[in-house]
Amino acid sequence: MKPNDLQNIADAVVQRAEKQGFVLPRQVREQLVEAGLSGTLWKDVVALARPSLRYRGGRYYHAASVNERMLREQDQLQAIRRAVRQIVRVHRAAERTVERREQSRVDFVHPVKVQAEDGREFTLLSRDLSVTGIRLLGTRRLLGQRVRVLVPLPGGTVPGQPQVVWSFLVRILWTCAVGDDLFENGGTFIEVTPPAERSER
Repeated sequence: MKPNDLQNIADAVVQRAEKQGFVLPRQVREQLVEAGLSGTLWKDVVALARPSLRYRGGRYYHAASVNERMLREQDQLQAIRRAVRQIVRVHRAAERTVERREQSRVDFVHPVKVQAEDGREFTLLSRDLSVTGIRLLGTRRLLGQRVRVLVPLPGGTVPGQPQVVWSFLVRILWTCAVGDDLFENGGTFIEVTPPAERSER
């Protein structure tokens, strides 16, 4: 075996991780065998490739893709928190205007538009809203789906004027029946897009 054989394989493994997003130990061994070397050297290859790889959950991820993904996830998490805080702040202000009291826990009960994966749009009722997710009540079972939930900024709208709406991508984690043809769905936020004006239909 030439001194640079393992380095060449390590370079190939890094390129594969960059292309796929990650490589498995099995794939490193396969790369060695294809080069006519013993698969038992896979840890030596990984050690050479280590500056460009990050190990997580049995996989070796390309460092650049991990950093970019983590940054995107952190940006989305911060954007979701800002959006939810604004919605709750406006909701509480509207409640104080009407009820003249502040509750320690806000039940966010509002009609929201939900866009399903198949493109259909229907109206459900939100129950809770937090920086991590939302509960929805309606006649639909959404378990396992990724849906877009359009949450209008509370406080009412001027007739004939567009309404400001936040758009959340939500993964529905659980669904339970709460009555005849009535279901509660619990979902976690994946991403949020900036608020936009939406004409009432």
